[in-house]
Amino acid sequence: MVLYGIVVPLPKPSFTRSEQTIISFDPSTDRMYDAASRRRRGDYVFVVNPMGANGRTGKEWKKLLPYLRSRFGGDCNICESITLGPSHAMDITREAIREGVDAVIAVGGDGTLHEVVNGFFWEGKPVLAHDQGAKHSTALGIIPLGTGSDFARTFCWKNDPHEAIERITTGLKTQIDVGTISGERGDLHCFLNVADIHLSAKAGYYAGRYKRFGNLCYVFGALRAFMGHRNQDLKIKVDGGEWEVYSDVTALCIGNAKYFGGGMKITPTADPCSRNLEVVILQNFKWYDFVLKLHKLYRGTHLSEENVHLRSVHTIEVEELVSQGGIYVQSDGEHLGFLPRKFSVLPAAIEMFI
Repeated sequence: MVLYGIVVPLPKPSFTRSEQTIISFDPSTDRMYDAASRRRRGDYVFVVNPMGANGRTGKEWKKLLPYLRSRFGGDCNICESITLGPSHAMDITREAIREGVDAVIAVGGDGTLHEVVNGFFWEGKPVLAHDQGAKHSTALGIIPLGTGSDFARTFCWKNDPHEAIERITTGLKTQIDVGTISGERGDLHCFLNVADIHLSAKAGYYAGRYKRFGNLCYVFGALRAFMGHRNQDLKIKVDGGEWEVYSDVTALCIGNAKYFGGGMKITPTADPCSRNLEVVILQNFKWYDFVLKLHKLYRGTHLSEENVHLRSVHTIEVEELVSQGGIYVQSDGEHLGFLPRKFSVLPAAIEMFI
């Protein structure tokens, strides 16, 4: 891998025999599969975060393996890849795609899915198979086994790993959009679900410190974020147009999908197959507004409120009106720093099992 003119070796991919359990593996090679078997049968890489949900993901995955084997039978080469730390799922995914696998399956919560999706891209461009390039497409699959599975809710999927395996074995796919976030330094980050700014992003940042409490982490995160919170004046530029000012912004959410924060339907009109991003701007909310209107936020009926605004965009740039720093930005529950940022949509960027 070349990074800023320096050759940096990628970590040895975690689906090699020296680190992982390979359910179908040819011991005569250090590569995951030989070329002949790759073309005879499908190659599926399951990226598992064993520490997800305070270790529950790893335990549930072990229980799930016999069912997985029975459903796939001899139709596929199956590789179990265990992540070893932050960002490892991205490295696994990129190397798997370069190997020409047919599918990468994220096993865990939204955090694991977020890393796997980012692994489909490098510097804003799709990662391609070494020997086939754009002719070959690696599909994305999801088996929910984490603290949060907000992306799955957009498709009305149950939080049931057995049902997820059935979707994958059926083989039905669709092309979905991916959102991107770029900063002042030109770095690019991808998101599949919801990116958000200010109070909600700050709440997500603190929620990460309370994940041992399960979905209650979002409640604790929100309470912590309200301490010292101030609404801020922001300016936005939609699809390269003129700058517009929104005063007293509490939160600004950019949805490729509908849900975040453990089931809050924050961008209810978003559709990851629409080729657009849906932007919801909450203005001048007080702490008691969230208490009184929380049911609307979870049901997705908050768009009828006077201080809630909806925009459909291809790109949106967001900055502080008066730069003070410290306005949080996150996507899919991952803290990404602070404003300013630009958000865009990559239409039909990934093929996903549905």
